[in-house]
Amino acid sequence: MTDPKALKVKLFADGADLAGMKEMAANPMIKGFTTNPTLMRKAGVTDYKAFALEVLKAIPDRPVSFEVFADDFARMEQQALEIASWGANVNVKIPVTNTKGEFCGPLVERLSRAGVKLNVTALLTLDQVRRVTERLHADTPAIISVFAGRIADTGRDPVPVMAEAVKIMRARPKAELIWASPRELLNIFQADAVGCHIITATNDILKKLALVGKDLDKYSLETVEMFHKDATGAGFDIAVRAAA
Repeated sequence: MTDPKALKVKLFADGADLAGMKEMAANPMIKGFTTNPTLMRKAGVTDYKAFALEVLKAIPDRPVSFEVFADDFARMEQQALEIASWGANVNVKIPVTNTKGEFCGPLVERLSRAGVKLNVTALLTLDQVRRVTERLHADTPAIISVFAGRIADTGRDPVPVMAEAVKIMRARPKAELIWASPRELLNIFQADAVGCHIITATNDILKKLALVGKDLDKYSLETVEMFHKDATGAGFDIAVRAAA
C-alpha cells in the first residue's frame, strides 16, 4: 500500500501534550485520541480534570479516552461516572484489572449497562479479550485496547493475537478493537490487514505516514547524506597513516 488514505483502520493519536494533540487534531486522518496517567505525568499535567476539559474544548468532535486511576472498584466507578460527564465524546478507560490482579468484569458490566462508553485497557491475552467482551452491553459502544506492542516486546508475534481478537469481538458489533502501543509505522498496516478497527499511536509514529511509499534508493541516499553531514558537523577526524 502506498496511500495511507486507503487504510480502513482508524488512526487515533496517543499522547497528553496539548499542543501536540491540537496539531494532530488539524489532521483529518486522525479520528480520535487516547491518553493515560503516565503520559499526562510525563507531559507535566498537574490538574487532571482541568487538562481534560481543555482537551475536550479543543477537540469536541472526535472521541477522546481518559482513564480512571483509583485502585478499588467502587472508587473506579465513581471516577468513571465523573469522567463520562465531561463530554459526549469521552470514552472512559478502565484497566482490565486493578493492581491486585482482580478482574474488572463486574465494573465493566455495570458501567456498560448504564450507557457509559468504555475503553477497557491494558489487555495482553485473548482470554482477557473474551472475558471483557462478554461483559459489554450489546447496545453500548465500547473499545477494547490490546497492547500489541507489549506483546511484541516479549518476543511474541502480536498479529495472530489481534486477528483472533477481532473474531472474538464480533459478538459485540458496537465494540471496537484498538491495536495499542505500536512500535513502528508497519504496525498500522498490520492492524489494517487483520481488520483491527483502530490503532492508536504517538505523534512521532503518525508523522512517519509521510514516508509511506517513499523510494528506497532515495531514502538510502538521504541516510548516507545524513551520516556524512553529522560526521562533518561534529568535526570528526581520523589520522590516516601515510602509505609506506
